[in-house]
Amino acid sequence: MQVEKRKVVTFHYTLKDKETGKVIESSREHGEPLSVLIGGEQIIPALEERMMGMKVGEKRDIELKASEAYGERLDDLVQVIPRYLFGDMDLKAGTIVEANTPDGPIRMTVLHAGDEEVIVDLNHPLAGRDLVFEIEILDIREATPEELEHGHAHGHGGHE
Repeated sequence: MQVEKRKVVTFHYTLKDKETGKVIESSREHGEPLSVLIGGEQIIPALEERMMGMKVGEKRDIELKASEAYGERLDDLVQVIPRYLFGDMDLKAGTIVEANTPDGPIRMTVLHAGDEEVIVDLNHPLAGRDLVFEIEILDIREATPEELEHGHAHGHGGHE
């Protein structure tokens, strides 16, 4: 069996910044591999596409340009927001804040928090970065009818 649409694939990954080689996150550190329904839009489309055809036990380093991953950084997504809109939140540079909008929740990173205004970055934290995913396929199985209907995997065994 190989990675293809309508299969549930369980894999370990280590995500690195291509330029620095720094590990951003790894499923191995959490001890839990990731299980996804291929075609369910649960992972970056370009990553899923490059995993196609892999088999259980196979390892592959997959490089994604920023434009294929989380997009290029957009300067107009750095904005100044009045401080009072954040209520009594303890804000400092690096704080990630989630806000509800008419279009759904958005995440922003605080760049500077002053008394009157807060400068936030609405870009994804990995925007503008070329990435490397080290992938190891642990398991591939048929998706259950329920998983196909719901559009995501229901755990490693498919019985959750």
